[in-house]
This record gives sequence, structure tokens and C-alpha cells, in this order.
Amino acid sequence: MHVLLSGIVGSTAYGLAHAGSDLDRLGLFAAPTVAFHGLHRPAESHVTTAPDRTLHEAAKWCRLALSGNPTATELAWLPDELYEVRTPLGEELIGLREAFLSGPAVRSAYLGYARQQFRKLSSRDRTDPAGAARAAKHARHLVRLVRQGVTLHETGRLEIRLPDPDRIRALGEQFAERPEDATALLADAETRFARPGVLPLAPDERPVESWLRRVRAAHLPAT
Repeated sequence: MHVLLSGIVGSTAYGLAHAGSDLDRLGLFAAPTVAFHGLHRPAESHVTTAPDRTLHEAAKWCRLALSGNPTATELAWLPDELYEVRTPLGEELIGLREAFLSGPAVRSAYLGYARQQFRKLSSRDRTDPAGAARAAKHARHLVRLVRQGVTLHETGRLEIRLPDPDRIRALGEQFAERPEDATALLADAETRFARPGVLPLAPDERPVESWLRRVRAAHLPAT
């Protein structure tokens, strides 16, 4: 397994980490090209919990990013200091990160994940301390996803390091206590997503396909 790009993601990347936060890592790897020639395809993901790390095979990561998946997409937009592995092919991928973006996919993915966090937030038993803490976490994710998604829709740039983490924490506590307050935030996001943005209607798959073919060529056995 050849890791092409890997870095620290999640709350540490966003600026929302606290003393008890986990350190999450995300990356992508290239399986040996000959592994695709047999009866069974190679594993597309490797997930560990000690340390917390998720690695996706290059093609799977590309499919996730083309669909607007927020977690996968952020790997190509991290601040430089958060990358731990950055190979030449990984560098190329960062260089074509905008090719993965499309307005409909970003809207569907970011709003979809935000609504999912709202449902989890609303269903938590907030009378229990552990439930209240989980509710606050869901609320922070909701605010962060809305903020990142709308900014990406309107500017074409994915904001990883949030400039106002204290405000997001405060909103997280507010929404954890009163989930109904978050409906206005979601409604505003839907309104802004409904306006024309800067992203294209479809991603540009040509450079993505070209990059993936270079990955496959680079991981053929030496002759």
C-alpha cells in the first residue's frame, strides 16, 4: 500500500479541538495496479482506531470527492502544516482539487450532512451529561458544515481552518439546548444555496481520470 496523501483532519483542522479531542487522520493510497487484474478487487478503505486513521484507495477517494463528500474533499484543501504525507502524485491531486467540485454535488452533500446532524441533535437525550455532550458535538458539526458548504458554493474555496471557532462553539451550546434554533440556520443555508453560485454544474472528470491513470501507471511492476 503506497500512501499518496495524508493529513490531520477533523476538529484539529477546523480549530475546534479541545483537550479531550481525538486526532483524526485521513489519506489516500494506491493499491498495486496488478491487484485489479484478479478475481477479487483490493480493499478500497483501511480504517484503524489506534490511531484514528482512514485511508481510501485512490479511485474510491476520487468518487467520494466527485460526489461532494465533505470529509473526503477536505483532504485536498488542508493548510500546508497539516499534511503528513505529500508525494508528487499527492501534490498533483491538490493542484486539481477544483476539478472535483460542482454546485449540485456540494449543495446536496453539505446540506444533506447538515440535516443529518440536525436529526441526531434533535433525537439526543440532553438530560444526560453524555447525551448533552454528543448533542453539542452534532450542533458544532451542523454549524461547520453549513458554513463550509455555503462558502464553497459562493466562493469556490473550501474553508478548513474556521476563523471564528468560539462563535461556532457558542452556537453549538445554544443549539444543543434548543435544537429548534438551528432551523433558521438551515433555512438560511437553503436560501443561499438556491442562489447562483460560482461552481460549475458538473465536475471536470477529464483531469481526474488522467491523474488516476498516472497513478495506475506508476504502480505497475517494474519490468
